[in-house]
Amino acid sequence: MQSLTRTFSATVFAVAALAAGTGAHAQSSNYSLYGPGSSYIGFNAGQSDFSLGSGAGAFPFDKRDTTYNISGGSYFNNNFGLELGYTDFGKIARAGGTTKAEGFNLSLVGKMPLSPSFNLLGKLGTTYGRTDVSSDPASGVLPGSESGFGVSYGLGAEYVFNPNWSAVLQYDGHELKFAGSGRDRISATTAGLRYRF
Repeated sequence: MQSLTRTFSATVFAVAALAAGTGAHAQSSNYSLYGPGSSYIGFNAGQSDFSLGSGAGAFPFDKRDTTYNISGGSYFNNNFGLELGYTDFGKIARAGGTTKAEGFNLSLVGKMPLSPSFNLLGKLGTTYGRTDVSSDPASGVLPGSESGFGVSYGLGAEYVFNPNWSAVLQYDGHELKFAGSGRDRISATTAGLRYRF
C-alpha cells in the first residue's frame, strides 16, 4: 500500500510539474470548468487493490484486478458539487475461489485550482457496494454475498485541455462489506477523461 501511495504521489507531482511547464501555452483563456450549474461525465480505468486476507492454506491469491468507473456530476458553486458513479472493482482469485465487488457511489466533490489548466480534486461520500465470495472450506474464508453502505473518499489531479475536455488521475478508497469479515477496504488507482457540458 505504501509503494502504491508513493507511486500515486509521484505521478501527481509529475502532472503538476507538467502543468506548470505548459501553463504558458494555455493561452490567456481560463478553462474554468465546473462553474455553478455545470455538469460533467467521466470514464476511468485502472487497477483495484483488495485489502483482504487470503485465509489458510497455499491457495492462489491475487490482490489486484482491472477496475472501471463511470461517473457524472454537477457543481453548485465554483469549488463544490455532487458526483454519482458506478465502479466495477473486478474479480480476484482468493481462498480457493473468487472474490468480486462492485458499487454505486455518491460523493461531495471539491476542486482547488492551482493554475488555469490544473486542478486538485477531492471527494468524500458513501458507496453502496455488493460483494460476492466463493471459497474452499479449508481456507477458513466464509463464502457468501453481502451488500450495504460504507464510507468512501478520494483525491486526484486534473489537467484541462480545453473548455470541454480534461484528463484525470485519481485514487479512491471504499469500505465494503464482505461475508464474515465486516467491512474491508478496496482502493482503486485510475486515469481517465472527463467531458463537461
